[in-house]
Amino acid sequence: MEVKRKILLVDDESAITDHLAPFLGRAGFDVAVAADGETALQKVDSFNPHLIILDVMMPGIDGREVLRRLRQADDWTPIILLTQVGDSAERAMALQEGADDYLNKPFDPYELVARIQAVLRRASPDRPPLAASQSLTSGDLALDRRSRRAYLEDREVNLTPKAFALLEYMMIHPDELLTRDRLLDAVWGWDYPAGTRTVDTRVAELRRVLHDDPDAPRYVDTVHGEGYRFVGDVEGTA
Repeated sequence: MEVKRKILLVDDESAITDHLAPFLGRAGFDVAVAADGETALQKVDSFNPHLIILDVMMPGIDGREVLRRLRQADDWTPIILLTQVGDSAERAMALQEGADDYLNKPFDPYELVARIQAVLRRASPDRPPLAASQSLTSGDLALDRRSRRAYLEDREVNLTPKAFALLEYMMIHPDELLTRDRLLDAVWGWDYPAGTRTVDTRVAELRRVLHDDPDAPRYVDTVHGEGYRFVGDVEGTA
C-alpha cells in the first residue's frame, strides 16, 4: 500500500482551509492544518510533513517569517507560498529565500495539486530548492543568478533581461508544463500590459541564442496548444 504524502496547510482563513483540506485529502494526501505561523512551526516538528502550503499574509508570525526560520534551521521541507502579491520581483525574492514555488490567490485547487506533485518530484528534503540556488546548470548551459549572466560552453551569451528571467524561471521548474499565462504572470507580472505572444517572442530569442533546435530541443520544448517545458536536467549550487 502506497504511503500518503503528508501536507501541512497553513492559512488563517478558515474559509480556505475548510474547503482546501478535504480537497487535498481526496487528492490522496494526508493533511494537517495550522491557522498561524507559531502553530505551523510546532506542527512541522510533530507532523513531519513532506510539503508545506504556506499563506504569506497572516497575523503574528507571517508566512515569510516561517519560511525564513525553517531555512535558517536548515529545514528544507518543500514549501509552496500562497500570496496575493502581483509584483514579480517580490515573488522572486521569496523564492530566493528558499520557497520552492508560489501560487497567487485566488487559485484553482487543481492547479495547486499539480504544483504540489511537481515540487515533490524535484524536491530533495536535505538540500535547498533550485529556487534558492545562486547558480543553475544544465549541460553546457549555466546561469549566474547574482550577476544575471548566462553562459553556454563557458562563453557568455547576451540575453535581454526578460529572456534571462524567463530562462531562469523555466530552469527552476524543470520538466514541468508551464503555460504561457503562467510564464507571463511569473516573469512579467499580472498587471504588465503584455499578451502571451510576448512569451513566444522571448522563447524564440532563447532558442536563437542557445542554438536550441525546436524539433530536437536540449533545453526548451514546446507543448503544443499549452506552453513550454524545460527538458534538460538542472542542478543548483549555493
